[in-house]
Amino acid sequence: GPNGMTLYTFDKDTAGSGSSVCNGPCASNWPPLMAADTDQAQGDYTVVIRDDGKKQWALKGKPLYYWAKDTKPGDTTGDGFLKIWHTAKP
Repeated sequence: GPNGMTLYTFDKDTAGSGSSVCNGPCASNWPPLMAADTDQAQGDYTVVIRDDGKKQWALKGKPLYYWAKDTKPGDTTGDGFLKIWHTAKP
């Protein structure tokens, strides 16, 4: 992410659906990579709308998230979590 932290995708999100299924407690553990209201899609990066109406970045249609337990740039402790969370690959 822009802060140097690893970004992840969630297998339960459907690519191209335009939304995220990780909300509430899920989003506390997997904070979304938020997009500003003025941000525009570019290349493989698009913007999806969250349940609360806020915008989130997506890569190839899959919403992007941080993992709350990663503590420093380069950490990838969320990769493979429950076999449904994966490091985002451009």
